[in-house]
Parts: sequence; C-alpha cells; structure tokens
Amino acid sequence: MIEVAEQRIERILSDVIQAEGGYVNDAADRGGETRWGITASTARAYGYTGPMTTLSEATARAIYRAMYVDAPRFGDIVAIAPDIGAKLVDTGVNMGTATAAAFLQRWLNAFNDTGTRYAELVVDGQVGNKTLDALRAFLRWRGPMGTTALLKGINSSQGDRYLDICEANRTQRRFAFGWVLNRVGM
Repeated sequence: MIEVAEQRIERILSDVIQAEGGYVNDAADRGGETRWGITASTARAYGYTGPMTTLSEATARAIYRAMYVDAPRFGDIVAIAPDIGAKLVDTGVNMGTATAAAFLQRWLNAFNDTGTRYAELVVDGQVGNKTLDALRAFLRWRGPMGTTALLKGINSSQGDRYLDICEANRTQRRFAFGWVLNRVGM
C-alpha cells in the first residue's frame, strides 16, 4: 500500500513539473521568477541559494515533495483517494496548500448531509486526522461517486478563485485562460 502511494506521488510530481515547465520570469506574474513552477521565494524558504535559472529538476521535485506533499499531508490523501490527492497537490502548487486543503474541508462539510455522517470540520486549511477521517467516512458513504463529486466541487472552487483574482487585478487576466485550461479539471 505504501509503495503504491509512493509511486502515485512520484507520478503526481512528474505531472506537476511537466505542467509547470522550465524557467519563467514574467513581470506580470505575481509569482515572480520560477523554474519548474518553484518560485524564488519558495526555493529560498527551502534553502536553495543558487540562481533560479539553474534550479535542478531533482531539487524542484524535493521541494514539491517536502512542501506540497509531506508538510500539508496531501500524501495521506493520495493513499486514501489518489485522484483527490493529486488534485490537492496541483492546486496547492498553484494556489497554496492552505487554500487547497480549505477547498477540501469546505466541500466535505457541504456534502455532510445533515451533519451526521462525520464530524463537521473547522475550515482551517490544515489537513489533520479529523479531515482524513471525514474523507474516509464520506468515501465509504458515497463510494466512487463521492470522489467524482469532490473533484467537481474542488474544481468549481478553484475556477471561482481564478475569477476572483482576475476581477480584483486586471493584469492577471492574461493568465486566466491557461489557468482554467491547464488547472481546472485536472
């Protein structure tokens, strides 16, 4: 089971790196200078001190693993529901892990019928045991359709967030098409 989850995580990281591409330094991009989708500030927080143009794919993969899989406990979600875990990793990379986790928590609360299927979650953007327990209970109750519904819910929240960003800052509109095309529905 652990080996299968590890293989899935490696595939997820490969997909993220492929989607993010190589070096970018677009003045209009609020993320600033990036390589493999890793921002300079994220690389520095991880301890990388070299130029972003030479950040290796292996270092990017290690950063993604530490900061976008292990720290937010999205790897635990991959072990429970691989497609949901993959969505959270990708959303976390693009919007922040707390935002991705909050999307999951909000939708688990919304889908909690009369609030009796599992404990109501505090939407704090942190995946803990209560969030994992709620996810397990939801998927036991709803089965494969539960995975589909959660993915659709998270995607709708992600799309709404992109729209909010573009409406609040017109300079970000140039990225909207790519965000929706490449991120919503993944």
